[in-house]
Amino acid sequence: MFGNLSDRLSDTFKNLRGKGRLSASDIDATLRDIRRALLEADVALEVVKDFIGAIRERALGDEVSKALNPAQQVVQIVNEELTQILGGESKQLRFAKSPPTVIMLAGLQGSGKTTLAGKLAKWLKEQNQTPLLVAADLQRPNAVTQLEVLGERTGVSVFAPEPGNGAGDPIEVAKKAIAHAKKAQFSVVIVDTAGRLGVDEEMMKQAIGIRDAVDPDEILFVVDSMLGQDAVNVAKAFKEGVGVTGVVLTKLDGDSRGGAALSVANVTGAPILFSSTGEGLDAFETFHPDRMAGRILDMGDVVSLIEQAQKSFDEEESKKLAEKILSDSFTLQDFLEQMQQLRKMGNMKSILGMMPGAGKMKQQLEDFDESEIGRTEAIIFSMTPVERNMPKVLNGSRRQRIAKGSGTTVTEVNQLVNRFEQAAKVMKTMSKGGMPNIPGTNPVQMGGSVGGGYIGGRKKDSKKKGSKSGNPAKRAAENKGLGYLATPETKPGSAFGLEK
Repeated sequence: MFGNLSDRLSDTFKNLRGKGRLSASDIDATLRDIRRALLEADVALEVVKDFIGAIRERALGDEVSKALNPAQQVVQIVNEELTQILGGESKQLRFAKSPPTVIMLAGLQGSGKTTLAGKLAKWLKEQNQTPLLVAADLQRPNAVTQLEVLGERTGVSVFAPEPGNGAGDPIEVAKKAIAHAKKAQFSVVIVDTAGRLGVDEEMMKQAIGIRDAVDPDEILFVVDSMLGQDAVNVAKAFKEGVGVTGVVLTKLDGDSRGGAALSVANVTGAPILFSSTGEGLDAFETFHPDRMAGRILDMGDVVSLIEQAQKSFDEEESKKLAEKILSDSFTLQDFLEQMQQLRKMGNMKSILGMMPGAGKMKQQLEDFDESEIGRTEAIIFSMTPVERNMPKVLNGSRRQRIAKGSGTTVTEVNQLVNRFEQAAKVMKTMSKGGMPNIPGTNPVQMGGSVGGGYIGGRKKDSKKKGSKSGNPAKRAAENKGLGYLATPETKPGSAFGLEK
């Protein structure tokens, strides 16, 4: 999402760099390019007009003309105004003073309402709430069954007295659900409603009936981010028909132009509360306008990246890992565990896309193969404990056995070992405050080829000078090309030991 828009805006700002002073014609040319980029991204015309007008007013004032770096000031203005059309500040769900809090989901069929209901329920459960899912979509085939499956996967109760598939009264279901929630003391009720392929009178009548029956604290308009200009008309219809207190963007991981995301908050006047970036139940996050603006302008979203890492990585384990890196005891087993933790953070392309400057790596991100991580895991799983902890023992016969066991080739095993050794060096340098100098490296390949020296530290002689271990026995063993056996179980000749 936003790939083409980000590219266009980046190219526009390149033309401003190096200019000590910006003339009115420079600013007009920049605004013209930005307007064209937004329109091509399918942003609503009225939103584009307001956006360009606000930037023009600020760019032609003293704010830019008196700036030490006018080009950077223009980028800052665009960033701030982009944040505004995305909703300004982050907003939170409104909870009722006396439970249950009632959340009604509305939107077209295919926008992802039912899946979103499951994701929202899981998120609320993690916030120490006790959510209840209500199957009030009795129109779409198997919608009730889908919600029940989602409830089972998330460990959330589902209220589904009617089978659906065209049978039952959704308004009565919604009424009974509130009574059930109060009796069973659920803190939040999420009502999944029916959608249509297009906005029609029957759909609105049913949605209004459910709204009046449950008196929701939040009416969340669920919109498919890939709708484009159609999203504006749909948003207006729901705003005028049912009312909208918040917006949820789904399918933000798609390859559409992103116009809906940039238009819907402005058109509805309601804040974007959440966004969904994939099919998984964990692909759900609170929406932050400033962070999304940063992603669009290729400034990255490091804060969200850190938050995801904090959820997935154990702090104590991270400290132990740092100590291992500093003490030169980082092993393939540690490498495997860190890779598994990284996978818990979600889709790797989405994670890498949060890095500043990710737009410059667009092709590498597109070419990134998630299955490569699985192959790497298979190779390490095919190693014995000794081989994982002491890669130096990996001679030719061992590598052949590992390749056969993992369904890969010896070349792939060799590449993994080389990448691991290079990655260990880079991490050690960075842990000491230095920065690795990696010219010509593809930054999104897992441990891709690393060359060059290091910034912040003297480049070590690449010639092998032998082991520097403080343990004489270990040093002697390593210098002979053998590993060091720390326990009797791994003595030479054992199944998990070394070959003589």
